[in-house]
Amino acid sequence: MNKNTSILNKLGPGLLYAGAAIGVSHLVQSTRAGASFGIAMIVVVILANFFKYPFFQYGPRYVAATGKSLLHGYKKLGSWAVWLFFILTLGTMFIIQGAVTMVTAGLAKFLTGTSFSIWYWMLIILGLSAGLLVSGKIKVLDKFMKIVMVILAVTTIAAAISSIFADVEHTTISPIFSFTNKEHIFFLIAFIGWMPAPIDISVWYSVWSESKANDMGERPSLKNSLFDFSVGYWGTAFLALCFVALGAFMLHNTGVELSPSAVVFSGQIIEAYSNSLGNWATPIISIAAFTTMFSTTVSVMDGITRVMVPTTGFLFTDNEEKTDSKKSYIFWLAGLSIGSFLLVSNFAQNMKEMVDFATSLSFLTAPILAYLNVKVMSSDEISEEFRPSPFTRVVSYIGLVILLVFSLVYLAFKFGLI
Repeated sequence: MNKNTSILNKLGPGLLYAGAAIGVSHLVQSTRAGASFGIAMIVVVILANFFKYPFFQYGPRYVAATGKSLLHGYKKLGSWAVWLFFILTLGTMFIIQGAVTMVTAGLAKFLTGTSFSIWYWMLIILGLSAGLLVSGKIKVLDKFMKIVMVILAVTTIAAAISSIFADVEHTTISPIFSFTNKEHIFFLIAFIGWMPAPIDISVWYSVWSESKANDMGERPSLKNSLFDFSVGYWGTAFLALCFVALGAFMLHNTGVELSPSAVVFSGQIIEAYSNSLGNWATPIISIAAFTTMFSTTVSVMDGITRVMVPTTGFLFTDNEEKTDSKKSYIFWLAGLSIGSFLLVSNFAQNMKEMVDFATSLSFLTAPILAYLNVKVMSSDEISEEFRPSPFTRVVSYIGLVILLVFSLVYLAFKFGLI
């Protein structure tokens, strides 16, 4: 790669990762965490990002080592690994897509003030997202995300800093987080489930990286791959801290309870920004919030669709290259759009329940996907140059144990065993 290549041109999959990660986990869950339990939730954000870091990093690391996505690594482990990934993805993709689209639709309805129901807005947003992907796919997203991330980062950081000095009247005392309170545990699991993102994105990231490498005609270097990834990963982690701070300083102990309605919740978030920065910022914040959620909807739709194409190719043709990728992409794109809409419109009672269910489900699948990633990066296929450092490996093992233990604790609480 040309040494004079600008930093922005190096950023591709990292920004797509940020687009998929920043959204529900930040605007909704991080703000709720700060509003419910205060600034202490910053510790949860830091620990979650630290211990989940290796599982995400293995995506770009594997592409740098082999030029292929993690799905190829799963295939080398055996068909069982691909089948396992396929079943997990099929079981979670509609709820994940439905959750992010529902939040985006709530913002659209609030900002436009139209009488359209949230379901009509979901149809519009799903249609626009699918149209964008069919016409431009990753190249359009790449350019789009560079603009979105700058707007979001500047406004969120400014709002978080201003919130520290904001004159907010504290009228109530919110409960302190307790590990003996099952409702608190349920929220913690839901919060960590998408903090910074579901581990599924490690596979999406590797597919995006493989696609970009094919477009460029060369395998990315390990240094550039990790740089791209690190900017996206730690950038989203920092913004999560900002959203927690915004919720903690503007909403915690104020008596304001965040609404389970996507539309009302959208207004509360924008109001928190406006109270922090001033009314002049309302239009900017509104556009930034909607743009962020729309980019999340598009990125998630593209990520899920892209991984299902080679996955089904491996399973049903024994070679993803034999699958007509264009037809397969459109098939999964249409199926995802229709399935997520039907699921949400028929079974979702409110945004809060929808989001918590989606994020908790992702948390329960996290130990399995994390194990697959660790297994792939420990295989003989990976040369010493590309293997993770001993420290990273140790962190991944500890993280794997933590994910497994918390999953078991969650299930025990859920089924009344403790």
